[in-house]
Amino acid sequence: MFRYFRSHQSSAGLTLAALALAGLACAISIPGGGSPTDAVSPPTSTLRPTVTPAPTASEPRFPAAVITNDEGGPLTVSGEVAYTYPFFTAGVAQPIVILEDQGGFVDRDRNFVIPVDSQVMGQITSDFYTSPFSYNLVLPEAPGGTQHDVDQDDQSDAGVQVYAVAYWTNTFGDPYLEARDQGGGGWSTAYASTRISDDRDSYFEVYGGKYFVFSPEAGAGFPSGFGSDKKLFTEDDPIVGLPEGWTLVDLDTDPFTFDRSREPVVELLEPESLALDDFSGMAYTEAFDAMLEKFRTEYAFTEYKDIDWDARQAEFRPRFDEAEKAADTEVYALALRDFLWSIPDTHVGMDTGILDARFSEETAGGLGLAIRQLEDGRVLVSYVTLDGPAEKAGIRLGDEVIEINGQPIQQAVEANVPWSSPFSNEPGKRLQQLRYVVRFPLDTQVSLRVRRSAGAQRTVQLKAVGEFESFSASSLYAGVTGLELPVEFKVLDSGYGYVRVYSFFDNELLTIQLWERMMQSMNDYRIPGLIIDLRNNGGGNGWLADQMAAYFFDDPLVLGNTGHYDDSSGEFYLDPGDSVEFIPPREDLRYSGQVVTIVGPACASACEFFAYDITLQDRSAILGHYPTAGAGGSVEDFLMPEDISVRFTTGRAVDADGNIHIEGTGVPPTVRIPFDEAAFEAEIGSGRDLLLESAVAELR
Repeated sequence: MFRYFRSHQSSAGLTLAALALAGLACAISIPGGGSPTDAVSPPTSTLRPTVTPAPTASEPRFPAAVITNDEGGPLTVSGEVAYTYPFFTAGVAQPIVILEDQGGFVDRDRNFVIPVDSQVMGQITSDFYTSPFSYNLVLPEAPGGTQHDVDQDDQSDAGVQVYAVAYWTNTFGDPYLEARDQGGGGWSTAYASTRISDDRDSYFEVYGGKYFVFSPEAGAGFPSGFGSDKKLFTEDDPIVGLPEGWTLVDLDTDPFTFDRSREPVVELLEPESLALDDFSGMAYTEAFDAMLEKFRTEYAFTEYKDIDWDARQAEFRPRFDEAEKAADTEVYALALRDFLWSIPDTHVGMDTGILDARFSEETAGGLGLAIRQLEDGRVLVSYVTLDGPAEKAGIRLGDEVIEINGQPIQQAVEANVPWSSPFSNEPGKRLQQLRYVVRFPLDTQVSLRVRRSAGAQRTVQLKAVGEFESFSASSLYAGVTGLELPVEFKVLDSGYGYVRVYSFFDNELLTIQLWERMMQSMNDYRIPGLIIDLRNNGGGNGWLADQMAAYFFDDPLVLGNTGHYDDSSGEFYLDPGDSVEFIPPREDLRYSGQVVTIVGPACASACEFFAYDITLQDRSAILGHYPTAGAGGSVEDFLMPEDISVRFTTGRAVDADGNIHIEGTGVPPTVRIPFDEAAFEAEIGSGRDLLLESAVAELR
């Protein structure tokens, strides 16, 4: 998950605001309080009368801000939000644009939660799912934000209210943004009217963009520039006095420009760090060089995985050069694929659509069987299709495979490079190698040496035919249709609850509503234990996954942090303020019963963070045959020639102690069920869900 603080209240109509701004009047004061027609008696003394002068306005403390477009102050604001970030709309159900209280930035309080009273909601006025989308927002006559004295003098003043316009999504609770919606607190660092630094030495500092400032009285002080330290709201800021009401401040000019237009247009800005890098217009070799440099600097686990980028350059650049000279798209795509496959990271990959014909050619033929490896190393036939080549040759479920085409089965599996490459850990890789080692081009003649139990070995000749039944049966997602809800819950005959979480990448609002409905049912019916099944969850939004784990805890808990490459220092940087913690929901939505979580190699990325979170304080046992996928980072996409989208890992996730904790290893079972002959017989021979049975037994 990329971290930005996304962030409504009905506002008064335009007419009231306009009247308030236009309805200023002057009062005439008459010394002595008399009427203008009162007669004045002549003096009765020779002394000159004492005259009390009329009060005069105090001298302004600050020079007045130079105002442009003085139309009485902003009433409405409109603009557009352009995005190229590939995950911008993923899972979003309630996108909003709000007037965002900047109290967090003014005080440099990363835990600042935007108060409900200050949340003024705008309207999205075009298709959110098409970039750019437009918005408008009505400024309130009397905003309810936090007041800040920012004039840098020794006097205590009411100060001003400072706002940005920002894009947020609402997932939790009511229509207003709570701490969980706000990523824990702080201020927007992306898709806001401000420009925010991600350099280590000026991390999250505002360096440009636009603010809306509300002054409750004329003359309140506000900076007119950044000062010599290039930071805002610090002691060296030059100060000017603002008019009463709303003023739009342009921070991109020196000095700042103070605009009192009635209907300003303000764009929300995509930060450079999230904008999609596009190498698609380059020649193949030029794009390879740009990609390699990106991996050299930004890839999160170079040292951890001992990756030699010079060696990768020497190996793969000649292939890109060959493709460029031959103008051969397929040679280029295969070179790109193989480069990415050489990086042992489940998160690394590309859109392989350009190679669909090659994939189909290499995998179209099946033998009518699938295979699995037991704990002791034996490889058994785990699926046989009806009337397929294997069945016709007399091969049966449970037969041991000794050789393929004269090569020992273990060697053949080890040498296989699956199309689902690459992988972060060995268990997931081995399962995919077993799946792909029995796929061939159509009509390929395959020699298979097998034996039944401890019987004699025999060799059969099979021809690969066009069947995908056995291929689908060996998938880690076998049985998943794609029509499942993100959260599906039921009560088992045992009396325990069972919830299958299929994704953290679905509609986020729906996911939370289903999750909370399940929690309410668990508590209402006093269900004593819960089994959480994550076996087919490919990940998604890490923040969502973390916060869903919080429903099993009573107190906030620090989970870890994520470091990214800092181009100002040339190093990876973990800022302490980026530490992630989960925030428990209200008490009636928390579950305190026993929990067992089932995992497997298809549990990847955000799914693994949920699985890790729920092990904290021994809250849940983790049960499975294998660990999770070991994909422990956050990702970024970029474009290569032929419009191929490439993904790689840029975020280095660590636990609360700063240790890399998921990448490469995954979350291992604390209750491991060996995939031995007994497990094979139960799951393959009898069709039982052994892991679910074991989870029920663990709860008991």
